[in-house]
Amino acid sequence: MAHANARTTVFARTLIVDRVLAGHRPGEVAKQLGVSRQTVHKWVRRWRAEGEAGLADRSSRPHRMPRQTSPETVAAIVAA
Repeated sequence: MAHANARTTVFARTLIVDRVLAGHRPGEVAKQLGVSRQTVHKWVRRWRAEGEAGLADRSSRPHRMPRQTSPETVAAIVAA
């Protein structure tokens, strides 16, 4: 199942990579699949760096939250 906000599926991402590796220009592939050239480059770059695993869905959760609510405030809210 695709990520809720994903514009493409793992199948479409694999298709993007396969077509680019077959010699098609990224702009052509983007137009054929209804995505931007930047998206095509992103998936090819991830595939080259990570292989098939790079085409999998990823979490949208931020890596860090510098303005996260303090644990004391969270505890007070939960207690109320």
